[in-house]
Amino acid sequence: MHNELLWVFTQLPDNYIVLDTETTGLPDENGLPDIITLGLTVAGNQTIVESTEFKIRPQKPISAEAQSIHGISNQQAAAFEPFESQWKQIAEYLTDQLVVIHNASFDWPILLDHVERYDLTMPPVKGVFCSQKAAIPWAQVNGLPCSHRGPSLDLLTKELGVEDFRAGLDGVHGARIDSLQTAQVIKAIAESVLGNIQGERSWT
Repeated sequence: MHNELLWVFTQLPDNYIVLDTETTGLPDENGLPDIITLGLTVAGNQTIVESTEFKIRPQKPISAEAQSIHGISNQQAAAFEPFESQWKQIAEYLTDQLVVIHNASFDWPILLDHVERYDLTMPPVKGVFCSQKAAIPWAQVNGLPCSHRGPSLDLLTKELGVEDFRAGLDGVHGARIDSLQTAQVIKAIAESVLGNIQGERSWT
């Protein structure tokens, strides 16, 4: 399975935070979409420490396509708290952490846009790691479906034999559940790669 191509996942720090968002839609002529939910999973020493979700009131309407993905209606989202009132708590999670995102090129710019839009301050972070792009070489050499962004979270979940947390939700996406799923996939990757290395050493 050429797991050596996933070596970079074993180089993540002992502690990092996985971030995911659900939004009002995709970027369009009116700019970036609004965040509706923001999920954060705290990972430490290959274990899941905490997983939480912030529900955020959007300024833009939710597209029909987006609603079909995450199941949140405009009426439901109107009752959520605004982004700026929750930012201090979100920022505390991010401070001095490596932020891991599956498809970082989508989620991270949207988060930065919200911080700038509301004239807030971004805390210092240790960097942003895209787990989707990092898995591209492995997916390609194994002949797995892979877009320019990389293999999907669903594909990695299936190929690595990781428990699918969305299975009981009829495939509905959620920011917290997807950040947790990403953290579990990364844990499985690291364990698989390190297990192969130990196996190779036992033969030397």
